[in-house]
Parts: sequence; C-alpha cells; structure tokens
Amino acid sequence: MTIEKISEVKYRIPKSNYPFMRVDGVIYADDILIEAIKNDKTIEQVANTASLPGIISASLGMPDAHQGYGFCIGGVAAVDFEKGVVSPGGIGYDINCGVRLLTTDLEFNQVKSRTEELIKNLFHEIPSGTGKGGRLKLSYSELDDVLRLGVGWSVKNNYALASDREYIEEHGCIPNADPEKVSNRAKERGRDQLGTLGSGNHFVEVQIVQEIFDEETARAFNLHKDQVVILVHTGSRGLGHQVCTDYLREMDAAMKTYGISMPDRELACVPIDSKEGRNYLGAMSSAANFAFNNRQLITYNVREVFRRLFKTDKVNIVYDVCHNIAKIEEHTVDSSKKKVLVHRKGATRAFPKHHKDIPKAYKEFGQPVLIPGSMGTYSYVLVGTETAMEETFGSTCHGAGRSLSRNKAKLIMSADEAVKKLREKGIVIQASTRSGITEEIPEAYKNISAVVDVVHKAGLSLKVAKLKPIGVIKG
Repeated sequence: MTIEKISEVKYRIPKSNYPFMRVDGVIYADDILIEAIKNDKTIEQVANTASLPGIISASLGMPDAHQGYGFCIGGVAAVDFEKGVVSPGGIGYDINCGVRLLTTDLEFNQVKSRTEELIKNLFHEIPSGTGKGGRLKLSYSELDDVLRLGVGWSVKNNYALASDREYIEEHGCIPNADPEKVSNRAKERGRDQLGTLGSGNHFVEVQIVQEIFDEETARAFNLHKDQVVILVHTGSRGLGHQVCTDYLREMDAAMKTYGISMPDRELACVPIDSKEGRNYLGAMSSAANFAFNNRQLITYNVREVFRRLFKTDKVNIVYDVCHNIAKIEEHTVDSSKKKVLVHRKGATRAFPKHHKDIPKAYKEFGQPVLIPGSMGTYSYVLVGTETAMEETFGSTCHGAGRSLSRNKAKLIMSADEAVKKLREKGIVIQASTRSGITEEIPEAYKNISAVVDVVHKAGLSLKVAKLKPIGVIKG
C-alpha cells in the first residue's frame, strides 16, 4: 500500500490504493509513531473506512491509532447526514467511553502523606472490574430515565450539582435518546453498573499538576502547579457493549437490503435515515447518557471521600469528554456549512474558542481536551483549535494508544514487578485483579508525550498542562 509523507506529522493514504476508497486516508503521526502504527491493521482499517457511503474529505487516523473492530481505535470519519451511513464499528463497543477531570483546592503537600489512605478509600467506594455491579440496582423504569435524561437524572437524584452539566460535553445528555431501542439484555447488563469502573484501561487516578504550558488557559480551566486533581476514565459498561453487539448483528443482515457492500464486514452500516439507523442512534444516545451518569456517580463518590478525609467540598468538574460516539454536527465543507454525522472512535472532540457548544467560562480559550496516559505515565490537558475544525471535524487524539496486545503485555512483567515499579515512581495502585495490572503496564502503550506532541505540532489541540499520577485505581 502506498503511503505518502506530506508534512512532519502527517501521512496520506491515496484513494488510488483501492477501488473501494471514496476519499484519501490521512494519519497524523511522526516518523516513530507511524512505524508503530504499521505493526497492526490500522492503516488497512483507515483505508477500509474510506469506503463508507457518504464519507466526506478523508478517513482520519490519530497518532494514538491502533487496530480495532472495523474502524481503528483513534479513527474519525464524517459522513453527509442526508446521504451517509452510520456504523457501530465507528463508535465502538464501549459507547461514550470518556474522561472527566476534577479539580480540588488541595496542594500535593496536603495529600502526600495520606495518598495510600486516599486510594484505599476511593477503591472501597468505587466498584471496579468486568461485570462488577455497584450499590444501585435500578428498576427498568428508573433505568429508562437515566437513558433518556442523561446527567439530568443525577441532578434530580442529588448525585450532581445543577452546575455540573455546564462542564460536560452536550451538557451530559445526547439528544434523541430512545430507551425503547435498547434491548432488555442490554438493560439487564447495565442496571446495577452505575458508578463503576470497567476493566482494561479504565481507571480513577489522583494526580498533581506538574507543568503548565499555557498559564492563561490553565487559569481559565482552574489549574495551577502542584494542585491535586482527579481523572476518571470509564464508559457505558455492559449496557453499551450489548447495544453495539445487538446492532452490529442487525446491520450486518440489513446491508443487502440497502445495496451496501463493504471491504470488511466489521464495517457493517446502514443509511442514517433508515429504520435500523434511527434505532441504533436512539440506542447509542441512550448508552452515552448512561455513561455520563456512570462518571457522575463516580464523581459523587470521589467528592464524598475528599469531604470525609480532607474536609473539602471543592471538587469541581473541569470538563467531561466522549471518546466513542457519533455526533450530529455542522461543519464547513468546501466553503459551505454542512450537517454531518461525525464518528469518533478513540478520538476526542476539540472545538475552538467562541464555539457555541463549549462552556461560557471557556469561550475565549477553547474546549478543554483531556488526554489520559497509560497507567503510571503522564496525562495531558490541551485546548481545542480552529485548525481541528478545518482538518479533522474538530477532533484530536484520546490517549497513548496500545502498541502491544493484552496477552503480550502479560508476558513482559508480573503484577508484583509492575506494582514495585509504580511504587518506585511514588504511585500507589489498587486493582481488582492481577491481570488488570499486567495488561495495562506503560510498556504496552505508545509514548503519550510523543502522541501529544504530534497533535500540538499539527495544531489539532494545544498543550495546556501536564499531570503526574500519585495514585491509581484499576478495574
């Protein structure tokens, strides 16, 4: 396959590579990251995604891209809303897997001696792991309210402040959610999982702000050096996974009806305005609203722990971003405004200053972009840009991105060795399983700083602050 380097941090996969490609593929990476990306089927998946009916401009891959189901993880594709398709493989199994950053009014020296106590308390309050249920077991009627109302449900039930919604993407509620389109099997899997961490790369981390790159924007985001902050990374749990499973099966069977043929059956898709397309978007939005509430209940428990241990009620949301989602948005295409459906799978929205969809407090700066590292490495806060709007439909990377499979990661070191290495770095860890540690060692991921440098150099999002972990909870 022909791949052309077109700038220091940008590569093109010409559509002339395959007859099914409707547009070029574009991957943002440096010379080292592109070699890592070549180690699996990522480039092939970017090319395959370029075959989606209605796709606009290019099939995009971010510097953290790696092989996924259908789309690569770290893939972005926008399709014409009138003529395009929706593909569950372009959103992923963990619908609205996302990240939330919380600030505190505490400094590192106020917490340092009690880090272990803090992490143990958080681990006790936040259930974690595959299939793990929480303290709430909702009735189907209550769960439908969660799916329909988003974080409004948490406000109504005193798990959120009314002001929290301002600092969540879409104000914590994706419109057009339709709980009736979510199967009973999906509801049964999810109804006791609010306020829980999934397995894999999901976590709650206590961090300190180690470095500020942009003082003015950091102040707007309420960040300062040596401040204690918390990063929450989890999604829609078993409910979202089942929604994806259900609709992949349905769309795979329906494609023939619409005369759609794809180079990879994992890219099963249907027209947006078809019965199956509308049903999936209603179910996907419901699962996304579940995920917003999941992170909200974890936030509630984090606040309770900090109130109990440090007598503070100043634990506030900086922002909450989606990673796996399809969003109806308006973008400028060929000098005119166009309604599109943007698939972001392992990619973060990165809207610029003055955009109507970001909080008023950030209007003069841009949307906070939260990029978590792998276990024990740095995380970053960035800010959205106009360049992202022009080149990537307002999108950027979402994390470090795997470079080794979970099975290969387990062969590199034992859980005891991993815990020892973390403690040598001053990081306390609590995990529900030993494999939860070994599968997520930093060596299994790309270099987060290199990934962030690429999007910074490309202008897709600009560095604001670097965060260093002092304690982590793993599913």
